[in-house]
Amino acid sequence: MNESPATAGAPPRPGRILVIDDDPTVAEVVAGYLTRAGHQVDLAADGTQGLALARAHRPSLVVLDLMLPGIDGLEVLRRLRAAEDGADLPVVLLTAKGDEADRILGLELGADDYVTKPFSPRELVLRVQSVLRRARAAAPGAAPGAPLRSGDITLDPQARRASRGEAELSLTLREFDLLAFLIRHPGAVFSRQELMQRVWGWDFGDLSTVTVHIRRLREKVEDDPGAPALITTVWGVGYRYDPAATGQGGAR
Repeated sequence: MNESPATAGAPPRPGRILVIDDDPTVAEVVAGYLTRAGHQVDLAADGTQGLALARAHRPSLVVLDLMLPGIDGLEVLRRLRAAEDGADLPVVLLTAKGDEADRILGLELGADDYVTKPFSPRELVLRVQSVLRRARAAAPGAAPGAPLRSGDITLDPQARRASRGEAELSLTLREFDLLAFLIRHPGAVFSRQELMQRVWGWDFGDLSTVTVHIRRLREKVEDDPGAPALITTVWGVGYRYDPAATGQGGAR
């Protein structure tokens, strides 16, 4: 990849990174760069081994290749997300350049970011650092922000819990951050590029990432995702959060 992501702030604290990739050369190079960045790295050559390591040693983040023997990367991602503590586990996908459909499906399943092969190992490390930094900033106890309330939706940034009425919402890291950002800016219209910059922290990227996350959020918070009233599309511009759709106004 020729572009470099914008970086902000100091590098995050070292974490335990699980790399699941059946190509030993790629896995060793990625592990080497991550280790030099201060992280502890576990390697898995297939999905079965990766899932076992994720259960045995809760990783800070998973780097997951989609093209795996046996259990493919998408199924590994499904199982990671289905685990009791897997909803907010940061996952960065490694995808082939032509696998757009699988890449979009991976985002729909809750991946936080992806890197397209062939890639620069330094680029991957920077993306891992960015996702880790945002995950740490959003972790329980990291920020004492008061709960956000908009109608019957409540978000607790400190506990990383979200609910609508009496029902708890199962949100990934990015979905939580995106919904929190929208609730904090009721009535404002944001383009996909602006959301990419302000929620993901990237000055560039595949804007379909934003589209997929908006669609996933609608499926979780809208009464009728096919006719959204809460997160609406402003054609030719972007998206707007309409607090009136929750019945009680905006964030407070």
